[in-house]
Amino acid sequence: MLFKKFSSTFHEFRIVRDPNLCIDCKLCIKQCSYEAHFWDTAREKVAHDNRKCIGCHRCAAMCPTAALTIKLNESDFRPNATWRPEFVRNIYNQAESGGVLLTGMGSPVDIPVYWDSLLLDASQVTNPSIDPLREPMELKTFLGFKPDRVEVAFDADGNPELKSGQTPQIELSTPITFAGMSFGAINYNLHLAMAMAAKELNTVYNTGEGGLHRSLYEYGQWTIVQVASGRFGVHSDYLNAGVGIEIKVGQGAKPGIGGHLPGEKINGMISETRMIPPGSDAISPAPHHDIYSIEDLLQLIFALKEATEYRVPVAVKIAAVHNVAAIASGVVRAGADILTLDGMKGGTGAAPAMTRDNVGIPIELALASVDQRLRDEGIRSRASIIAGGGFRCSGDVIKAIALGADAVNIGTAALVAVGCTLCGRCYTGKCPWGIATNDKKLAKRQNPEIAAERLVNLVRGWSHEIEEMLGGMGLNSIESLRGNRDKLRAVGLTETEMNILGVKHAGR
Repeated sequence: MLFKKFSSTFHEFRIVRDPNLCIDCKLCIKQCSYEAHFWDTAREKVAHDNRKCIGCHRCAAMCPTAALTIKLNESDFRPNATWRPEFVRNIYNQAESGGVLLTGMGSPVDIPVYWDSLLLDASQVTNPSIDPLREPMELKTFLGFKPDRVEVAFDADGNPELKSGQTPQIELSTPITFAGMSFGAINYNLHLAMAMAAKELNTVYNTGEGGLHRSLYEYGQWTIVQVASGRFGVHSDYLNAGVGIEIKVGQGAKPGIGGHLPGEKINGMISETRMIPPGSDAISPAPHHDIYSIEDLLQLIFALKEATEYRVPVAVKIAAVHNVAAIASGVVRAGADILTLDGMKGGTGAAPAMTRDNVGIPIELALASVDQRLRDEGIRSRASIIAGGGFRCSGDVIKAIALGADAVNIGTAALVAVGCTLCGRCYTGKCPWGIATNDKKLAKRQNPEIAAERLVNLVRGWSHEIEEMLGGMGLNSIESLRGNRDKLRAVGLTETEMNILGVKHAGR
């Protein structure tokens, strides 16, 4: 019989400690929430256990003498194109545990990122570019139902007046919003930071499925409140607290399944907000138990509109899956004012690894097919589209708008901005960077004011870059680019991929 577990033998990372630089200050011991570093009493020096390292790099970042380096473990399996090391490790883990392999963050699988194969147009002689430093550039975006036509009257002085009633809209100063990340999956400090950043940027952040702590109601003008299958924290005050409501039907990282927040992460504040007992598991069922058809969805949409006296738009979030265009059409026809489309590269606090890496489709293909379907049916103006699922830079954002998005969600990028190193262990509640944890000591590592400043800087930087690229294309507003696929060209894609994306090959 084996004397120790295979899974601990074949670990992923190796800690390299420079003995000439290490001063045995024990700071790495305090910083590592996974106890990979420890004090060796016999040798009277700091030591480490490579098997416990999850590759978060917290110790290396905080080491005062730069004595630590985290490397991938060089111990390789015999090369085999079919049985790659990750599959072998997974089998070892499941043979020992008998459970589902859990993971966090977005999928790392090598599926094409189509943003990298799309190139933007640029102005030349006959269509001069625009200098955003010297000429007006409009990034303002309105989310909600847009009527096909409006009635206008003129007063005695000849000034136009709008006769048609205006539908509720969410006004954004930039087409970048913060994605839904629930209170519980991330802690209060990060929710506060997103709220503060959204206010500063005049955009919105999404509560996720964990409700909204009452102390954050003051940021309601910049908040989209979510209604998920578990209905955690959903009540009349909550629905009326935000500037919009989102019904979460699906999530890109785990389409077709629900959520699970372990009881050890349910502290007093989360218990109060989610309206569940402290220490109890918060389990979201896979389906909404009152939605089994488009008609059921329509009923919920209009129930929420009734609850808010038709003052705010209602969004529906769906995962990017096969036949997503037909699903989106039904959602829009059911009365959704905003369609949130989440691709398979989207992040998550916890999901079965096999689901995250094998279910769904990339956001680029889903977005293009949905936008085209709604245009073909003549209902594109009935709902705005927010795209999410792995946006890494401003280039991804502007290409998404050219493919048909009105705005984009950023989640993983926002967490990276405040320190996340994508270690994928969010579900453990031991986040070394104080993000995906409700441990009081670890959560203190995130200062809300500093985190908000970093989020603001990120979005402002991306927004400036978008202005530069718009100007380079000879456009002075983000609205002029929405769905304008003639501003995109593909490199290295198949004819089928280009047809779905609705773009020509470079050189044409």
